[in-house]
Amino acid sequence: MASTFALIIGSGLEHLGDGDAGSEVETAYGLPSAPVHRLRFGDQQVLSLARHGEGHALPPHIINYRANVVALKILGADAIIALNTVGVITSVREAGQIAVPDQLLDYTWGREQTIYDGRRGVVGHIDFTQPFSNDLRQRLLSAAANAGVDCYDGGTYATTQGPRLETAAEIDRLERDGADYVGMTAMPEAAIAREVGLDYACIAMVVNRAAGRGNVPIHADVEASTSDARNATISTLHAFFSKV
Repeated sequence: MASTFALIIGSGLEHLGDGDAGSEVETAYGLPSAPVHRLRFGDQQVLSLARHGEGHALPPHIINYRANVVALKILGADAIIALNTVGVITSVREAGQIAVPDQLLDYTWGREQTIYDGRRGVVGHIDFTQPFSNDLRQRLLSAAANAGVDCYDGGTYATTQGPRLETAAEIDRLERDGADYVGMTAMPEAAIAREVGLDYACIAMVVNRAAGRGNVPIHADVEASTSDARNATISTLHAFFSKV
């Protein structure tokens, strides 16, 4: 049976959510960040949810990740493609390019991290050795290649608390820990998707060099690079859904 895909849309791609009027979905964890829209990529209908809310009102540490993921599950999603903007730490990418990470580091705190919060009378210990679905990752990489997009296979995404950006010393520490990219939203989103049985993979849109790594101020880097990363992501998605 064909999968039903959902996009969780991050910074720089909010306009992708401009589909139908959207569905309000109540979950056991409250309302998601925004109504869930249904988009069309060719003949494929895709669910979409703006992670930061409509109008980008929600900072990373306030997002109700549990409600977002569970709402998509309720509406029939089998798999989530997450769109995340990141800074690059190592030399694996340049600003304006994209990647499909294969590992995660979590430096967040105070977020509702799990559906197993003690209220259900059961506890689950998911295997999170490989935090992203390898099958979905490979399909995204193949779609990028078919679209002629330069997309890096792998790398470790470090999730920080936000909403402030990191210090240069913090980025040095992340590099020592093995991180290639830094963002604020992959966790606990990826873990909750695993808990509810949804395949999950991420397209990391590299929009800046991380603190202390670039030759221009970070926000200038973001302004200059976001369009290229956005276009590469959209081309990849069109190629992906043309093969579904």
